[in-house]
Amino acid sequence: MSKRNSQAAKTAARERLRLERERQAKREKAKRQAVVAGSVVGILAIAGGIGYAVVQANKPSHWETVADDKVVAPAHTTGENGTTVTIGKSSAKKTLKLYEDPRCPICAAFEQSVGSTVEKDVDAGKYKIQFVGGTFLDGDTEKKGKFEVGSHGEGSKNAMSALGAALNVSPEAFLDYKAALYSSKWHPSESDDKFKDDDYLIDIADSVPALKGNATFRNAVKKGTYDAWALAMSQAFNDNKDGVTGTPSLVMDGKQLTGPDGNAPMTVEDFTKAVDAALKA
Repeated sequence: MSKRNSQAAKTAARERLRLERERQAKREKAKRQAVVAGSVVGILAIAGGIGYAVVQANKPSHWETVADDKVVAPAHTTGENGTTVTIGKSSAKKTLKLYEDPRCPICAAFEQSVGSTVEKDVDAGKYKIQFVGGTFLDGDTEKKGKFEVGSHGEGSKNAMSALGAALNVSPEAFLDYKAALYSSKWHPSESDDKFKDDDYLIDIADSVPALKGNATFRNAVKKGTYDAWALAMSQAFNDNKDGVTGTPSLVMDGKQLTGPDGNAPMTVEDFTKAVDAALKA
């Protein structure tokens, strides 16, 4: 082989090697770009997911939003925002205030033991009752003059709203529905926030003749017509001037009625004794 041919072969070999290196470099560059692009997409997806989660976490709850809504008061109410719920004959001279929280297990025990006696007394004109409903078992409080929705549940507020829907039908429907809510059949344990379920509240209502299949009542529960009223009622409970801090509590003429143990009277005998003494005072 001549030196010329040998040199040409070497040059060709070097050129092939150069081209192969360029192709390899291009493949490596493309691979790096794909990895970087994939990483960027992944980072953006993660960032987007985190951003969405942050937005959702900071988004006001339904009840926090309702706190700013205009109050729609049920029929058969008086006072500011319709938070005065008084039931009974106008001829009755005195009023028994009954403070209750829908989720309160002791309220349920009181209603199951004494509730029917209260209704008989009211029907007989012995006294009127004024219902004052709280929702503190949901974790709701008053802080610096502003009602704050808690994080322990929403069943008390939701049941209060449903009570408003029942009251809008009639005072009798309200009392019957309240009795059903507190009954041993329907009242859940304190740790079970079952009243947050609209369908469950409607199932309970179907046990009350005046509410069974009542479209107006059902729509009000489903739409939350009286949600803002429920919060207003709870605020009235928080702002009470009777020194009430727990449920059930009974008040007549500004004085709390108690049984032998210093708490709300939980038997018909103790209840009747406490009420009769208050009526004579």
